[in-house]
Amino acid sequence: MSVKARAAAVLLTPFFALFAVVMVVPVGYAVWLSLFTEQQSGLGFGGTHTVFTGLGNYTAALGDPALRDGFLVLLGYCALYLPLLLAGALALALLLDSALARARRFFQLALFLPHAVPGVIAALIWVYLYTPRLSPVVAAMESGGLGFDFLSPSGALPSVVNIALWEWLGYNMVIFYAALQAIDRSVIEAATVDGAGAWRVATAVKLPLIRSSLAMVVLFTVIGSLQLFTEPLILNQGSGSAVTSSWTPNMYAYTAAFARNDYGLAAASSVLLALAAALLSFCVTRLSGRAARPARAPRPPLAHPKGRP
Repeated sequence: MSVKARAAAVLLTPFFALFAVVMVVPVGYAVWLSLFTEQQSGLGFGGTHTVFTGLGNYTAALGDPALRDGFLVLLGYCALYLPLLLAGALALALLLDSALARARRFFQLALFLPHAVPGVIAALIWVYLYTPRLSPVVAAMESGGLGFDFLSPSGALPSVVNIALWEWLGYNMVIFYAALQAIDRSVIEAATVDGAGAWRVATAVKLPLIRSSLAMVVLFTVIGSLQLFTEPLILNQGSGSAVTSSWTPNMYAYTAAFARNDYGLAAASSVLLALAAALLSFCVTRLSGRAARPARAPRPPLAHPKGRP
């Protein structure tokens, strides 16, 4: 083994060891656990024993309407949350990057601060703001003739999306703003000299140059959306909330494990969610890679035979 190979092995061994401990082993144990279930013998007086069920837990999870409804909730959440997050973060980043912006550092810090609040604390704050007879926001809306129940079946999803936007909008704005700051200013100056206005520069020059950052944010946001758990779990504790204990797949797995003690079903639903996340990540990566691929330059015209116009 050469010196370079030994150096690479020494440097990579800690990473692969940590990766195996915190990733490979837990995933393997979850897959193994999903193949078994606990059954009681006799009339329940003989205790429980572990039984191999194969794909029985997977068929039970897929056949449960609660899990299917949870995936539909995630689909609606992504359809509502992803465009609002990307549009809002991009708009704020472009505004801060524009020549008209003032006090950039202050607004960066002010917009990023909500992300520094832990998710549980943020959800508790918004539960207070959503709860009737407690929230000054609801009281002000009712006094103005605007009645809206944030915890109703029609208002629960927008309420969760609002919490997520409050937490993550500033974080993604910082990512886009850093990408915009890395753009060569000479490119922007050349576009301005050519007569491009502020809107044209933003859409035709800046956005194409930060396409890789946009793809990264989309990928991380999709993965994070599939892991939706903390905010709806806190909202589930609210008075009159339409958020059930199995509102999302993560909540379904949590309830199966710690409320019904069905660890095999919880593991199976977790594996299904992981497979969905892997599939969506693959699709987003392929689509973003295809969008970022530069277009082929047109072929030069073939030379005409001598003496031909």
